Amino acid sequence: MKLETILEKINGTAVPKGKKVAVAFSGGLDSTLCIELLRRIYAAKEIVAITIDVGQGDEEMGEVFAKAKMLGIEPILIDAREEFTKEWLSKAIAANSDYNGYPVSTSMTRQLVAKLVAEKATELGCDAIMEGSSGKGNDQYRMHNVFKLFAPGLEILVPVRDFNLTRMEEKLLCEAWKMPVTEQVIGGDDKTLWCRSIASGAIDLNQEISPDVWMWMTPPHLSTDHSIEVKIEFEKGVPIALNGEVLPLDLIIQKLNGIAGSRGIGLIDIFEDGIMDLKSREIYEAPAAHVILKLHKDLEQMCLSKSELQFKKGIDAQWAYLVYHGMWYHPLKAALDAFIGKTQQVVSGTSIARLYKGNIEILSRSSPMSLFYPEIRSIKSDSFDQRWCAHAAKINGLPFEILAKRSCHVEALV
Repeated sequence: MKLETILEKINGTAVPKGKKVAVAFSGGLDSTLCIELLRRIYAAKEIVAITIDVGQGDEEMGEVFAKAKMLGIEPILIDAREEFTKEWLSKAIAANSDYNGYPVSTSMTRQLVAKLVAEKATELGCDAIMEGSSGKGNDQYRMHNVFKLFAPGLEILVPVRDFNLTRMEEKLLCEAWKMPVTEQVIGGDDKTLWCRSIASGAIDLNQEISPDVWMWMTPPHLSTDHSIEVKIEFEKGVPIALNGEVLPLDLIIQKLNGIAGSRGIGLIDIFEDGIMDLKSREIYEAPAAHVILKLHKDLEQMCLSKSELQFKKGIDAQWAYLVYHGMWYHPLKAALDAFIGKTQQVVSGTSIARLYKGNIEILSRSSPMSLFYPEIRSIKSDSFDQRWCAHAAKINGLPFEILAKRSCHVEALV
């Protein structure tokens, strides 16, 4: 692979020149390369770097601004931690967010980032927006949808995709142009409060994951031999207290990532079907999400009726599908939120769980909204005369008598 070959490919692609361009700047390889491409290839007159804080943490945000300084830019910082937690994560928990094993996370933050960047770009009079998605991933679709909704008149520039660059070609360009790159693994990572994706789209089939890759989680076989108990209190479907202490949702998640992660909880290693319907092996760590979603779903089982639970399974699956596929702002998703929000009015209570080497064992649960009444249901009680059910059982069995009669006719025709 030669630098000259990469530059020939880039220079052979027509690009718009001389615009005021807003860049979604995360400090990663892709967005770092975007800055230099705007200078060297697009000849942008003005570059507006915009950084969105969705809970990456002080260390990561410090690295973002250190890289920005090396690049000679001063990003506009937008603090979206509260919005992400209250407006996005609370809905994800209520919807038991799970897209085929993935606790919907990056797919949410990409759309929140796209909205805020589009709004700021429009406010500042930019002509175009640039972002660092590849042509093989999901984010190009998620961000494009949102850009078109919140900044329909702006041109969308996606150089990694449009120049057909591989990850290694990106790294070579950055090295040749002396740009700061700090990737622990090829593909980098994407961290939010809720979940951290690792080397998305770059993990080989049987590639071993080094233990030093994890940020929160200790692999179960290396985790402590001592279990720990956690108590979480939910109010209308959202955690409001951890171990008896009332805390904002973001702090509960932050603390749980450390507690549950140290007990080997949160490892996700799956085959994921992306928006392009192509499979990739994806690695995530999400300790807090594992605990909260398990306890929330269990609490729903206690507080919602059978009909609500059966119907909500399909709604939750559709919710996760829409959000994963970049449709957070779609009218259907808003309608699903309305139904889910209605169900959560009675999902309140407290759960205690034991965490140990990747396992979550529910020890106790209580709720003033519980539909579990052992004094009526238990076979140990005499709450009602069981003989009442005899006639109901006979009526329920009539369709099966009819099926038996038809079976006789079917057998006679064979």
